[in-house]
Amino acid sequence: MSSDLAIVYAALILKDDNVEVTADKLQTLVKEAGLTEIEPIWFSLYAKALEGQDLKELIFNVGAGAGPAVAGGAAAAGGAAGEEAAPEEAKEEEKEESDEDMGF
Repeated sequence: MSSDLAIVYAALILKDDNVEVTADKLQTLVKEAGLTEIEPIWFSLYAKALEGQDLKELIFNVGAGAGPAVAGGAAAAGGAAGEEAAPEEAKEEEKEESDEDMGF
């Protein structure tokens, strides 16, 4: 198990038990799981990053903001379907020009 994953799981366990996420508590949980090869700096970095965050809300809203971006990307792809040949031709011209610069 990677060190990042172990610390994230420890943070989720603490949050699920309504316990404040601190570097010491993260380190204790990971140590009790038998993973002792993690440098102590990671615990404090994760504790600072998660300070004041609502982990449950973050988990429930994963990907919630991706809806409009996906729809916009699909519309842009549909509008550019007829223009696919033009970028390919431009790439070929650029390649030919770069070959001439090298003396080929």
